[in-house]
Amino acid sequence: MDNTLLCVLLLLSILIYCGHCGEDDERCEAVLTLQPNWTQIFSEETVTMRCDIQGGRDSDWQYEWHNNRKLVYSNKKPEYRISPVYTFNSGSYTCEGVKGIKRSETSDPVQLTVSALPSASVSVSAPGPLYYGDTVSLQCDIPDYTDLMYYWYKNNQPGYSTHGKTLTISLPDQDGQYQCWGTRRDRPQKSQLSRALSIQLTALPTASVSVSPQGLLYSGETVSLQCDIPDYTDWTYHWSRNNQPGSGTHGKTINISLPDQDGQYQCLGTRRDRPQKSQLSGTVLIRSTALPKAELSVEPNPVFPGETVTLTCSVESDSIWNYQWYKDRNDNVVPQSVRHTITGDTLTISRVTESDQGLDWCQGERRSRPTSSQHSNVITLTVTDYQPSTTLTSDKEDVFTGDSVTLSCTVESSGWTFYWYRHRPDSTPVTTTSGYSYTLSWVSVSDGGQYWCRAGRGDPVYYTLYSDPVQINITDKPKAVLSISPQWLNPGDSVTLSCEVDKTSTGWRFSWYRTVPYRAGLPSLSDKSYSLLPQSDNVTSEDSYTLIPAGPTPTGGYVCRAERGDPVYNTLFSEPQFLWSGDLQPSVSLRISPNTTQHFRSKSLSLSCEEKGNSTGWRLMRYTERGVESGCVSNWGSITGSTCTIRSTYTWFSGVFWCESGSGEYSNAVNITVDDGYVILESPVHPMTEGDSVTLTCKYWTTSSNIKADFYKDGVLIKNETTGEMTIPAVSKSDEGFYKCKSPDKGESPESWMTVRVVSPGSSTSVLVGVVVGLVVAGVLLVILLVLLWRFKNTKGSCFNRIFSNPQPQSTNQDPQQDQGSTQGRAPDAGYTLLQHDGGHIYDTINPSDNNVNDAAAGPSHVTYAQIQLKKLDKKKKEKPADPKESPVYSEVQTGKATAAGPVDVTYAEVVLKKKTKAKKKRETTPPEADSVYSQLKPDTTPGP
Repeated sequence: MDNTLLCVLLLLSILIYCGHCGEDDERCEAVLTLQPNWTQIFSEETVTMRCDIQGGRDSDWQYEWHNNRKLVYSNKKPEYRISPVYTFNSGSYTCEGVKGIKRSETSDPVQLTVSALPSASVSVSAPGPLYYGDTVSLQCDIPDYTDLMYYWYKNNQPGYSTHGKTLTISLPDQDGQYQCWGTRRDRPQKSQLSRALSIQLTALPTASVSVSPQGLLYSGETVSLQCDIPDYTDWTYHWSRNNQPGSGTHGKTINISLPDQDGQYQCLGTRRDRPQKSQLSGTVLIRSTALPKAELSVEPNPVFPGETVTLTCSVESDSIWNYQWYKDRNDNVVPQSVRHTITGDTLTISRVTESDQGLDWCQGERRSRPTSSQHSNVITLTVTDYQPSTTLTSDKEDVFTGDSVTLSCTVESSGWTFYWYRHRPDSTPVTTTSGYSYTLSWVSVSDGGQYWCRAGRGDPVYYTLYSDPVQINITDKPKAVLSISPQWLNPGDSVTLSCEVDKTSTGWRFSWYRTVPYRAGLPSLSDKSYSLLPQSDNVTSEDSYTLIPAGPTPTGGYVCRAERGDPVYNTLFSEPQFLWSGDLQPSVSLRISPNTTQHFRSKSLSLSCEEKGNSTGWRLMRYTERGVESGCVSNWGSITGSTCTIRSTYTWFSGVFWCESGSGEYSNAVNITVDDGYVILESPVHPMTEGDSVTLTCKYWTTSSNIKADFYKDGVLIKNETTGEMTIPAVSKSDEGFYKCKSPDKGESPESWMTVRVVSPGSSTSVLVGVVVGLVVAGVLLVILLVLLWRFKNTKGSCFNRIFSNPQPQSTNQDPQQDQGSTQGRAPDAGYTLLQHDGGHIYDTINPSDNNVNDAAAGPSHVTYAQIQLKKLDKKKKEKPADPKESPVYSEVQTGKATAAGPVDVTYAEVVLKKKTKAKKKRETTPPEADSVYSQLKPDTTPGP
């Protein structure tokens, strides 16, 4: 059974493999056919190949086509279509079918031969170059076939179609690249597209006209014109004049006469062969020129007897000329002689006499062509009978060194050379000039003296008479002198700058400058101590300039200079003068220590530039009789930061000091005097303001204490002081002036100026309002304090008397903080009463009554009024007694209970007393704690008498 089933399966598989080709094991046969079955196939046609499997169903096969045994196509369909077909598709084709693992037999091969389309080519009928105006035939050739329709392309664009193979085009409109191809009804139905044939236009030969002779053409001449056409012969020439054809002229060369045939000429050529004509030539302008006119010049004229005169004839032409010379009439030609020399275009007459005077002219003749020039202009030669003189003048008689002076020498006629003499007219000339002026630049004193001139001309030289002498006085270059008024600036005042030059000279114009530290590229002083910035835009004839302060204070250095003349002559810059202000400035301030204007010699002095803004580069400057210089020099001073310390002062150190920035800003200025005497006056360095208190002190050089002295203002005795000090409680404008002091046995101080600034009304009003408001507030606070004291008194119902008693050791002359520290552990009601008087503190210790030591429930009896005696300590810390009856002060004090630790109910109360006194200059400032005194007060004590 199993064997039977196996046989059945084997039989089924054999049947599937064989398909319907038969019941045996033979393979199916494949048949390949070609449609259309033409003997010749052309490119771009369509070919279909069909593969039939004999005995099989088509739907079950996969068809494969091979070309020369290479698989080229596979499909389920039995047809293989190639459209379009090309020559590379040619070959031996076979096909076969594939079904599963079974393949049919390979068909017999079928040969496919694809032929290329016939080729087209374009040819041109006219060989060689093609010219403008030519007509050209193009022919499209397609061999082996007829009955074609021809299609033409021009520059790759479809153009024409013709039944014939020839296309005719015209040049230059239809030049370009041409291609063609053909079509027909029979096979092959078309040809290939031909290659491009370029139809290029060759330019016609160009005609040109040449002229003989070259250069300028003159009336009466005959001119030859020739027409040249290169590369070709057998031309017939055609001429035109002024765009009109000429008649009867066909030669290559024509001759024309001037001026009748002036005009514009052109030519062209024609011939029988190609090219049949040339291009028209360019235009040649033939224009006759009038005969050139000779020009005559005579130098010199007029002429003096014995001089040499030269006549020069010239013709405005680039040709070479010969010249004829005429005198008085046309037939009188001047011949060459001993005194008459003809050289080229010149006639030289030597040792002129009156017979040479008269009319002269000339004429030129061409060497190469027989054409003469026109006669020249006629010139009258004048011969005078005297020797000319010269006149010498100077633009300045008084000249400064460094300036320039110009001498002018005038003489009649022209052509002279000028000779200049100094000191003696018969000496060798100092110089010779071709012009009539002689300028001495940057003169020195040695250039001064008498000058003469005379003129000469010709060869040999003919001289004029000497001029009269001119005296030139040369003095040293002037220096401008600047003055400033006022030199110390008061706020709001105007300042006048005045510039003066030597009073004997006039005509000056003035310029004004402000000094800044030296900068390269700016006008600078000769020693480069300062550079200069123009202060005014224009130079003015006014010798003064007014500064009206507006905005920043215009303090600083100023310079002036004068100028005059054209070209401009400048004086030397003036020495710098300075405008100072004693007021403190916003950018920087100069501080002096010791803070006084007068100083003894051989003492130390410190000057500091205290910066307030962003200004940098400050330097200390000093102005003395010697001028401006650095205020701190290493051999007698040292610089630390912005402070200059002078180790030992000398009298020559005196001067005005200020701080100066790199941008030209100035601080306040201080006038410092170092005196070699024995007495100086200590006075304020800076201006005072009305209402300020000021103290003037008279000092002796060997002691630090003051001396008995008399004080003077503006030379008038105003006060005698045994203390050596004079105090003005509230200065006013009337206090401004010069102050000095004088000791009967010590000597006299120098004078110092004290400046007082007036307070503006707005400032006084503000101060007054502030005082009134302060008094009102103080009054209100005082009323409140009295009310509180009254209520406190009524609450306690008892009083303490407060008097001074001997101070206890633990509370005498101790710092309040130390006393406070010693009260630790005591009752919290312990306190201090601080009495302030004249800047000193007096502390009084208050102890409760002995009767209340053990009274735990203290009532009003704990309140005690104590009389306070004020003590004032003098400079030597000695007490000065005060009468307590004159100004008793009562203070309410509450005490507490005693403890085992001791009297902890000590209370201190601070009472501030202010006494109105005259304002004095503080000699030294002492902290209030340094004068504190502690006194113990005991209650229940009746105030003493």
